[in-house]
Amino acid sequence: MRRVLPVIVLAQFCCTSLWFAGNAVAPDIARQFGLADNFVANLTSAVQLGFISGTLAFAVLAIADRFSPSRVFLVSALLAALCNLGVLAAATEAVHLLAFRFLTGFFLAGIYPVGMKIASDYYQAGLGKSLGFLVGALVLGTAFPHLLRSATTQLPWHYVLVATSGLAALGGMAMAVLVPDGPHRQAGQRLRFMAMLEGFRVPRFRAAAFGYFGHMWELYTFWAFVPAMLSTYNRMHLGAELPVPLLSFLIIGGGALACMGGGLLSQVVPGRNVALGALSLSGLCCLASPLLLRVGYAPALAAFLFFWGLVVVADSPLFSTLVAQSAPEATRGTALTIVNCLGFAITVVSIQVTSWLVGYLGPQNVYLVLVLGPAAGLLTQRSR
Repeated sequence: MRRVLPVIVLAQFCCTSLWFAGNAVAPDIARQFGLADNFVANLTSAVQLGFISGTLAFAVLAIADRFSPSRVFLVSALLAALCNLGVLAAATEAVHLLAFRFLTGFFLAGIYPVGMKIASDYYQAGLGKSLGFLVGALVLGTAFPHLLRSATTQLPWHYVLVATSGLAALGGMAMAVLVPDGPHRQAGQRLRFMAMLEGFRVPRFRAAAFGYFGHMWELYTFWAFVPAMLSTYNRMHLGAELPVPLLSFLIIGGGALACMGGGLLSQVVPGRNVALGALSLSGLCCLASPLLLRVGYAPALAAFLFFWGLVVVADSPLFSTLVAQSAPEATRGTALTIVNCLGFAITVVSIQVTSWLVGYLGPQNVYLVLVLGPAAGLLTQRSR
């Protein structure tokens, strides 16, 4: 029992390294093959759309509730790793590249929410702490390709994709071998197509889900555009020479500390209060972004983005905990999956809207639009 959480966390880290593997090498691919300026936004959206499609399919079919979650995790990890490698064969054609990133996202639906389902099957008491470590692993895994690229700048970009696929395969096998089905799992749930909507009849579930949706409007757009923020700053402040891949890793990966810290804090402070506090702070960062992106002192910008990277994700495991705790027990896995599906659908809209608005608002003002998510998430809690 004591080894279960470390294995889940390690497996989650290994497998979610696939998420932004394409983003870490996107500038290299775009330069090499002359792809369009909006390529990075489209690449991110392809993964998100794949994840949305996957989570919808998994939720409708109740995959995580009907089958062994550890085996679902293994199969999904291996298929996602293969699709990630497919980018190597498709990089000359944007359409084929986006298709493989879509499929990678599709199979990630059997990793992230299923990992949370496995954790909830083991840890009902202290679930906030467990999910804090689990989402922290997701954050670190998401950031890891940027660190890989920073460490392999003298090597071809292909190495990042090979390394992340290898990690994902190892993570899937570790989960299948070392983590059997949890003691709180209700096995053999029958297929009910509307089971995914049952949780929304519960007011506490709705409040947690809508808080999560507001958080998601901001989170992945921030992560996707961190390299762009840093690159824009370098262009506008000659001599700044910020190390974009390394700082991107630190800013995004630092959020893992916030997830784990928030999970531990939820043991002594109500998790809902911690989540709403983080959501409020990240909303303030959205409002402050035009000023800080213009500041002429690079360390101030780096410190601001690092702080934003902490608060933008600190509420994620706590909202997921509230969703899991308020969901109907027999359909907990499906409830977590459908909330993930809807949350990631919101990220696609946010990423595309932000990318489109850059031309109208400018690269320093555009992130004001992200405050809509925290504001909406906070307002929906008033009716709890």
